[in-house]
Amino acid sequence: MSTTSYRTETPHEHDELLTIKEVAAIVRVPEATLRYWRHLNTGPHSFRIGRSVRYWHNDVLEWLETQSNNPQPHR
Repeated sequence: MSTTSYRTETPHEHDELLTIKEVAAIVRVPEATLRYWRHLNTGPHSFRIGRSVRYWHNDVLEWLETQSNNPQPHR
């Protein structure tokens, strides 16, 4: 009898974790702005690993794409 195990791919298997500093460089905003957006729950999706905040690279790129397709009016 053979046992075959099939490994399913996770959504972020080929993705990269980024720090807040790395995301700030990609988005070209200060780290404080990312912290504020995180507080407002409006920026790219982030999460904690221990005491550190991390972002998936693809989530940041998708968020940027959404922002460029749905520009917000100037106040």
